[in-house]
Amino acid sequence: MTQHRIGIDLGGTKIEIIVLAPDGSERLRHRIDTPHGYPGALDGIAGLVRDAEARLGISATVGIGIPGVISPVTGLVKNANSIALNGHAFDRDISALLNRDVRVDNDANCFVLSEATDGAAARAGRPSLAGRIDVVFGATLGTGVGGGIVIDGRVLNGANGAAAEWSHSTLPFIEDDERSPYACFCGRPRCIESFISGRGLAGAYRAIGGGELDAPEVGRRAAAGEATANRAFDVYESRLARALAGVINLLDPHVIVLGGGVSNNLRIFDNVPKLWESYTAAKGLRNRLVRAQHGDASGVRGAAWLWPEAATEL
Repeated sequence: MTQHRIGIDLGGTKIEIIVLAPDGSERLRHRIDTPHGYPGALDGIAGLVRDAEARLGISATVGIGIPGVISPVTGLVKNANSIALNGHAFDRDISALLNRDVRVDNDANCFVLSEATDGAAARAGRPSLAGRIDVVFGATLGTGVGGGIVIDGRVLNGANGAAAEWSHSTLPFIEDDERSPYACFCGRPRCIESFISGRGLAGAYRAIGGGELDAPEVGRRAAAGEATANRAFDVYESRLARALAGVINLLDPHVIVLGGGVSNNLRIFDNVPKLWESYTAAKGLRNRLVRAQHGDASGVRGAAWLWPEAATEL
């Protein structure tokens, strides 16, 4: 049987499933409300997989993106904002329930893997990669900030399963008078997330006298030509450029892909690359900054691509 891939995006309020054909095309996509409790989540995922396979008459690999990580030390989920997952051997439990190996990774990693495999990063013009390792970095700029690294088509997890938690480091090249717009849950003052999340954009608007607005409204007002909103974006783009310059100085990725609500403001893709070279060791930069192609579907598609192997007999 030709291989299909199933991806699952497990969130706090919804569970989404996608089925990809061997050529990467979408055959089915569906979502349900996340059931209460850990056993309910397991049963909900298993039901989605079984129903999809029965409906399409296939057997498929299964990959799942979760809002946390599996500790390589304990084998248990940690740091999940869907707190019912924490402390459980989720990958082993769902594998046993489905009677097959299931691959599980952080949802931000799945986002980057999707865009590196058949999304915006895959389609971005790259310098010649002959003899070079292909590196893609991605970040989701929403209520919080997630990050992921894909190297030669594989997610980099790191020794602690926490690679790309760059957003909870101090903003690089920070200015003496810069203060975080809000206190991040990580407890670190001036962390990157507090400056470049949607809440960070809203905070920049508030700090220059614009009042209390959420990030989407700041974006709408900037697009309509409001001077205060555009000044807030100038501040935000400087901070995002410095945050990504730190990534370039460390990883020098060929492509940086951005998703999440703030990425809907297309001006950042023009303006940030004009700023970041002021903070990088390399000059004449060839790094590309692109917007996620698959949008909200990137996470669930990336979960499916946790099985990168070519079509096989199952």
